[in-house]
Amino acid sequence: MRKILIIHGPNLNLLGQREVDVYGKVTLEEINSSLKKIAKKEKLTLKILQSNHEGEIVDVIGKAKKQGFSAIVINPAAYTHTSVAIRDAVAASGLPTIEVHLSNIYSREEFRQHSLTAAVTTGQICGFGINSYCLGLLAASRIIKK
Repeated sequence: MRKILIIHGPNLNLLGQREVDVYGKVTLEEINSSLKKIAKKEKLTLKILQSNHEGEIVDVIGKAKKQGFSAIVINPAAYTHTSVAIRDAVAASGLPTIEVHLSNIYSREEFRQHSLTAAVTTGQICGFGINSYCLGLLAASRIIKK
């Protein structure tokens, strides 16, 4: 069975409580539930991680290929704009990686409009709320089917 690693970055554990005008009322549990339903239909195995710690995210990405993952779907959250370490881990992983964001980062504050990670990912989906994750997982599934 194909394995995909889902990574939720910092503060995403607070979804549904923080900045609902930007991120909506969807919770992380609801996102994960939707991803699990898609995975079942697509015959995928998921490992889902949420971390507020850059080093933990880097470590998980670094081990992903060796652990048999075929692709990564990641919302680096605030690390999108600041983490060269996560960018380099994604680049070194050798795995197709889809970057996702609930909000449209290009319509937000200027500092959020630049993604350090996008250049080393297979693609980026943003601005569609929970559907950004769903579309990202479907894209990853299609890429690894080839």
